[in-house]
Amino acid sequence: MYLDWRKVVTMSRPELQELQNRKVRWFFQHKLPYSPYYRALFGREGLRWSDFKTTDDLRRLPFTSKVELAPTVEEPAKPRQFILQPDEHLIKKFATKGELAKILWGKLTKADVQRQLEREYKPLHLHFTTGRTALPTPFTYSEYDLHSLRETGRRCFNVAGFSSKNVGLNAFPYSPHLGFWLAYYGLLEAGLTALASGGGKIMGSQKIMDSLERLKVNVLVAIPGYTYHLLRQAVKQGRDFSNLKYIVFGAERVSPAFREKVQELLHQVKANEVQILATYASTEAKTAWIQCAEHTGYHLYPDMEFIELVDADGNRVADGEPGEVVYTALDWRGTVVVRYRTGDLAQGIDYDPCPKCGRTVPRIRTDIQRKSEMKEFHLTKVKGELVNLNNTFPIMSSIKGVDEWQLEIRKHNNDPFDLDEIVLRVSAKPGVPFAAVKDDVEKHMHADMQISAIVEEHTTEDLIDRLGMETELKEKRVIDNRPKT
Repeated sequence: MYLDWRKVVTMSRPELQELQNRKVRWFFQHKLPYSPYYRALFGREGLRWSDFKTTDDLRRLPFTSKVELAPTVEEPAKPRQFILQPDEHLIKKFATKGELAKILWGKLTKADVQRQLEREYKPLHLHFTTGRTALPTPFTYSEYDLHSLRETGRRCFNVAGFSSKNVGLNAFPYSPHLGFWLAYYGLLEAGLTALASGGGKIMGSQKIMDSLERLKVNVLVAIPGYTYHLLRQAVKQGRDFSNLKYIVFGAERVSPAFREKVQELLHQVKANEVQILATYASTEAKTAWIQCAEHTGYHLYPDMEFIELVDADGNRVADGEPGEVVYTALDWRGTVVVRYRTGDLAQGIDYDPCPKCGRTVPRIRTDIQRKSEMKEFHLTKVKGELVNLNNTFPIMSSIKGVDEWQLEIRKHNNDPFDLDEIVLRVSAKPGVPFAAVKDDVEKHMHADMQISAIVEEHTTEDLIDRLGMETELKEKRVIDNRPKT
């Protein structure tokens, strides 16, 4: 079971390391063997559960990735192999001595044991990945996990420093995805009076703006792109959000330039002292982590997970060095992954106490990019070039005249064998000539990404519709329309 958070955040680094080593031994010997996938993996690799005593021993374990996890048309049941599924034989073999003693000494009836097993392992709740794979991947939560989800939500808002006297509004789209439910439980556990609006798709932006005013909301939890859209509408309508003190962003990257744009809009709705906090979440990790202030990293939960960074060859990097985020569960049930390569690239993990809040838990640095957004484009007839589409976001946020945008990748003449084209659909802010915006976009894309983009003029209303601001779970900011060959 997870520890008292107040104790965890004061532990020294050696104490946290020893805590995680104990968790590795316990989880690998008494919980992970209930996973059909990892039992088969250990058998193939000739590994023993008792071989894993410290976090360093995890290096011996092959990585797991979305290839093994995601369902396919041919194998739709693949994710079920990652659900912990104890049976009588496995319990007798892997349960702790204390668990076995209660059963053998008759302190628990068969019905009691069954209820306990169901509470700890039976899947009750589902989240799905948001579409980075061909088919959505389900992640299951047992009753035990739902308590853990509530706990991590409480920890998130504890790190953020919210008071139970605050009023919150959850503007994440209502759906079986992590963002909405973590915000729901986090606000609940933090003791805030809160409205779970379901986002623009459910409650509608007009009613959400009405609620922000009438409820005098202090904490808004939402997706960055939708928040920008909401604030833009609020400015046009002369809204008063002067009670707003915090915005918590999730599901998308938040650049310094984007923060500035949001702050500009906030000032226009009389919200002059708003702290913008970003979160980093992973469906596979079943939770999210948050900053305590705008310039700090994402505070981790070392009693519930182990996170390492690896280089392109899969080798663990040195402290403070950049690498791909690799996640290992240490105290979850339901769907469980260990040594899972997330495809997210972080600039490093800091292990010294946080300079802002003093908490001693590790912190992932905030500039995290999606590896999946680095694509190869045939921009010349000679060779393909690797273009990091992550860089488009800070570029477009930094151009003052841009109101809204969307990037499309397509083939010239829609010919699958012709050259790739990168098209930027852009709307200019009111009063700003599009020609000037177009020139800025072309110059920045060429200087910062070494590509020539086709820049098309669109209205903001058209782009809002194309992006799905009011209709989609996540805005369609980058779309790849190249025909499959």
